[in-house]
Amino acid sequence: MLPHAGYMYSGAVAAKTIAAITLPETVLLLGPNHTGRGEAFSIMTEGAWQTPFGQAEIDMRLAKKLLARSRLLREDASAHQDEHSLEVQVPLLQYFKSEVKIIPIAISADDLTQLQVLGNELATVVREAQAEDSVLLAASSDMTHYEPQKQAKAKDQQAIAAILDLNEEDLFKRIAKFDISMCGYAPVAVMLAAAKALGARKGELVSYQTSGDVSGDFSSVVGYAGIIIPHPDPRILLRGLNAGIEKG
Repeated sequence: MLPHAGYMYSGAVAAKTIAAITLPETVLLLGPNHTGRGEAFSIMTEGAWQTPFGQAEIDMRLAKKLLARSRLLREDASAHQDEHSLEVQVPLLQYFKSEVKIIPIAISADDLTQLQVLGNELATVVREAQAEDSVLLAASSDMTHYEPQKQAKAKDQQAIAAILDLNEEDLFKRIAKFDISMCGYAPVAVMLAAAKALGARKGELVSYQTSGDVSGDFSSVVGYAGIIIPHPDPRILLRGLNAGIEKG
């Protein structure tokens, strides 16, 4: 997963995380819906996103298959208007792979059962697609917001531990118990459910830092983490990326 903060704060974590993997042809982007617009599970199945590096085309064939097979996904572009959690990831992906295709999904629901259902639906379609295409699942998540450095790191370690164990239920429990302001826990839960359904067993922390490491202000920081979830079969490319916290 990639951070959706300003690049000056989270760019180093994002770059290290992407550099640790080999990008496939298509990246399935899962992000939180900050604006509240549109459907609870909003997917775009056609068109392209314009970035400073050019257009990133939507993988129409696979996106439409996901829409047809899912009980939860709805075709909806309005949820992606003015939503930064996915759009900031696209130029970074293009930097490492210029012709990368995307499938954007914005999520505003927080019911764990629904999130697990969507994760399993995505896994089914991705598993079928593996015969022809390799697909990366990328979940955009922010972690602790605007707390002192020591406190933020302690809380984020709790969330990271649950993610590394691929345990979305434990993640929800820790978020409630430790009051963790992680805005992308819903897309991360979807990614974890999908990863387990596809055979993944454990996550790997690539990088963690806070905005204080950049600004020098440790009184109120935002945390960024980069996590890879490799598939146990090295022939199959399945990696979830979990990163950071936005600053501002």
